[in-house]
Parts: sequence; C-alpha cells; structure tokens
Amino acid sequence: MYVLINNMEIKKTGLSGLLILKNNVLQDERGCFCKTFNEEIFTKNGLDFHFKESYYSISHKDVIRGMHFQTPPHEHTKLVYVSQGAILDVILDLRKFSPTYGQCTYFELNAGDGIALYIPIGMAHGFRSKQNHTIVNYLQTSMYAKEHDEGILYNSFHFDWQIEKPILSKRDLSFISFQEFKSPFK
Repeated sequence: MYVLINNMEIKKTGLSGLLILKNNVLQDERGCFCKTFNEEIFTKNGLDFHFKESYYSISHKDVIRGMHFQTPPHEHTKLVYVSQGAILDVILDLRKFSPTYGQCTYFELNAGDGIALYIPIGMAHGFRSKQNHTIVNYLQTSMYAKEHDEGILYNSFHFDWQIEKPILSKRDLSFISFQEFKSPFK
C-alpha cells in the first residue's frame, strides 16, 4: 500500500528499508515532467538524502550491470530511477543482521512511470536493460571509493534474469559469488 505525501507515494517492500517512491508525473502535449526528489518528504520520512554524487548510465538492450555496492566506511544509500527506456531492477540484501539477509527482490522501472527506488545501505544493486539506450540515474550518499567498490556475481544468488545471453563487463563477471561473500554490514 502506498502512502501519499505531497504528491509522492511511498511504499514499503519485502526488504527492510527498501522503498518504492512513486513520483507525480505531469503529462501534456509537450511530453512529461517529473520531480524525483523532495527534501521535505525525505525529512518527514526519516530518509537519508545527503547525496554526495550523481551518476547515470546508458545501456544497450540485454546489458546487465551489477550487483554493485560499497563497503564501510564508504557505504551508501542510493536513489535510482529510469529517465529513458526500461529495466529489470534487482536488489539483494547483504546485511547480516537483517531478517531478509540473502533475499532479493526485483522491480520493473520504466521512463515516465515516476518510480524511484530508495535503496538503503547494505544492499547490492543491479539491473538488466530491456531496451536500447536505457538511461538509469543514481544519486548516492557517499563518494565513489575505488578500494570499497565491490560486487556480487550476478548469477550466484538464485535470481532468474529472464535472459539467455546477457552482456556484462569483465569487471562484473569477475565478482565473487554470494556464497563466498563475507558481509561487512553488521
């Protein structure tokens, strides 16, 4: 169930702290307009919004990016949304203390649907691009730290990516399996 707050709906998911934010999308003959962040809403809901960096990626169809995260002391919360195209977005809980440790969930995000994911510290994030030229936007609460930038092998945690021949980077293919992973998120 969504809770409507200042034209933004917030919905809890099965993974503690992972939220779906449904933004108001205004459409007319020119196209659409969508507000993706509102400080007042984040403050009222106790959400970390001290974003330090913002990125976007452009992906071809069938590209998988992930499963990425940063370890302490450079861990971060992410706000993720799609501004062009569509993705299958996947989140894996890496927090040892969590009752959902090792569980994953997924969402379909599309440009124009107004959906953003609020991904808390201690979760790995990845996605499969469903269209060419898909643009995914990320806001993060910590700066990129190469020595703390890690990942989990995309096919090691029993998730069906619904694709036979994904396109992955050498780096993403070199990640350790979830079974080998020793969680620093206590």
